[in-house]
Amino acid sequence: MLRFKNLGSGSTGNATIVEGSSGSQARRLLIDCGFGIRQLQWRLEAAQLRLADIHAIFITHEHSDHIGCAQAMAVRHRIPVWMSEGTHAALGAPDFDGMLRIARDMEAIDMGEFSALPFTVPHDAREPLQLRCTDGAARLGVLTDLGHASNHVLAQLAGCDALLIEANHDPEMLEASRYPTFLKRRVGGPYGHLANSATADILRAVRHPRLSRVVAAHLSAQNNLPALAQACLAAALDWPDDAITVASPTDGTGWICVG
Repeated sequence: MLRFKNLGSGSTGNATIVEGSSGSQARRLLIDCGFGIRQLQWRLEAAQLRLADIHAIFITHEHSDHIGCAQAMAVRHRIPVWMSEGTHAALGAPDFDGMLRIARDMEAIDMGEFSALPFTVPHDAREPLQLRCTDGAARLGVLTDLGHASNHVLAQLAGCDALLIEANHDPEMLEASRYPTFLKRRVGGPYGHLANSATADILRAVRHPRLSRVVAAHLSAQNNLPALAQACLAAALDWPDDAITVASPTDGTGWICVG
């Protein structure tokens, strides 16, 4: 069985657990680690997990709301941490005391009960990667922090049974916001973050009969509203608005089974 739970998503921090299990065996990958260690522990406890229950960490890119306590957690608890060479360099090449693993585009990571396939995305980071996870029967796509969907991105999302996908901003709210002009251009640009309408276009492109769960993630607290994101994404799929789950910055989501 493949399932996932977002621990919190937004500019204040991002982390998602993906778990694959068969019988009594379970393996868990923490995708991003954008909180302090105590905050992460509290969020894991809410999921009935401990730090020791995490078998590997995957860092999508070097921005602070994704890296958080990854180095301290990896070194202290001897947990392998995966990231691209570019991400590691952008962080200043920190010492992970033997726990660093280099992730590369389209080179699968074997988690035992499932595999995680990194793929490159267009974002204003050194070498950002996102993930597609599968246990052979079900497929999950995790896609946050990108300015647009390249053909490569769309190819990796094809056939997914569930998606955790960025719906960062409403363009009108962003334009009317107090953000300085340079920041508006950065967020709304081709290497920034996805607008609700751009996410809807992705969903139309990858829609298929087995796609049954969509989680809207990384919503801007200033430039979006959950109801706006839900309505836009649901319309793209001809689903009711409440069929779209929104990941909360404080509570994330509950456990969601894939497939």
